[in-house]
Amino acid sequence: MPPLDFSYLPTLNACLNALSTVFLSFGYLRIRRRQRTSHRRWMSAALISSALFLISYLIYHYNVGSVPFPYHGWLRILYFTILIPHIILAAVMVPFILLAVWHAWKRKFDRHKRLTRWVFPVWMFVSLSGVVIYLMLYHL
Repeated sequence: MPPLDFSYLPTLNACLNALSTVFLSFGYLRIRRRQRTSHRRWMSAALISSALFLISYLIYHYNVGSVPFPYHGWLRILYFTILIPHIILAAVMVPFILLAVWHAWKRKFDRHKRLTRWVFPVWMFVSLSGVVIYLMLYHL
């Protein structure tokens, strides 16, 4: 049996991150307009696309390992300036996203709102920086 090809997963991951960004944006716009049902749908889509990203990401790196950044100089500094906070925030935000979802599910909207005021921008940063990291690592 030939070995499995995982080379398409970084592109899939970037697409899922981009989708998460779009879904988060629409979810934000909907709650600003007090359209709660639409907000819930968009945020559910963001949660699903982010979960699919995480699964795909873990599968890829379990099988391929770490992919080193091939460039040096100022580009390498820029890459790690984006990558390091991306990794830290991605790891830290997962339980807080789940807690925000839990509060919304339990209709504790005051707690949900308090938490999402800082979770939302972090989630947006992680989603957007994931796409930038992909572009820098695979398309420079």
